[in-house]
Amino acid sequence: MIRIRDLSLRAGDFRVRDVSLDLATGEYFVLLGPNGSGKTLLLHCLCGLLRAEAGTLDVGGRDVTHAEPRLRRIGYVPQDYGLFPHMDVARNVTFALRAAGRSHADALRELGPLLDTLRLARLLDHSPLTLSGGERQKVALARALALRPELLLLDEPVSALDGPTRAEVLEQLRTVQHQFGVTTMHVCHSIDEAGAVADRAGVMIDGRLVQTGKLAELMERPASADVARLLQVKRNAKC
Repeated sequence: MIRIRDLSLRAGDFRVRDVSLDLATGEYFVLLGPNGSGKTLLLHCLCGLLRAEAGTLDVGGRDVTHAEPRLRRIGYVPQDYGLFPHMDVARNVTFALRAAGRSHADALRELGPLLDTLRLARLLDHSPLTLSGGERQKVALARALALRPELLLLDEPVSALDGPTRAEVLEQLRTVQHQFGVTTMHVCHSIDEAGAVADRAGVMIDGRLVQTGKLAELMERPASADVARLLQVKRNAKC
C-alpha cells in the first residue's frame, strides 16, 4: 500500500498543495492533467528528487517522506529515459543491482525473466544511442524494475513514440505490471492512453489533485468544468 497524506512542495513560484492519495498494492494509477499542473513535480517529490514542505509518504508501511531516494523502494522512469550513453544495455539494466553489490553476471541472471518479457535479451550488447524510442523505453523500464520497487513512477512514458510503437509499449507496460505486481503511477495527458492501462485515474489541476476514481466515473461525473474540459466531456449540471 502507498499512502500519500497532505503532501505539499514548492518549485519556484509554483506549489503542489495538499495531495492525499492511497494506492492499493498492484494498482495501476494514471495521473492526468494539463501541462504545468504539477504532475512531474509530484513524481519528483515521491522519488526524492524534490523535498516535501509538508505531508507524508508511506511506502509499504515505512515513512519515507525524508528518506534518500535509494532507500525509498521507488523506481522512476523520466520522460527522457535517463539512460547512461556510455554503458551498453546490459550495464544499464544491471546498474542498480551492481550498485547493491551483485556481480554483473548474477544481476543478468536475476533479471532474466524481466528481460525476456520486455524482449531485450537480443539487445544487451547494444548502445542506447543505437536503439529506437520504444527500445529505449523498455531499457529504462527494466532498469527501474531491477530492484523490485514497491512503487513505479512513469513520467509520460510513451509521449515520444509513434502510434504503433506507443500501442505496443502500453501493452507491455500493462503486461509487466501484471506479471510483477508493482504498484504504478503513470503520468500523461491522453485519455486514450489512460484508458489502455489504468485501474483508476486522478486529475491534477493547478497543483491540486482535484478528483480520483475509475476513468469511466471521472468522465461520467467530472467534479468541475476544468476536469470536464480536460477529459473532453460535457458536464452534467446536476453533478
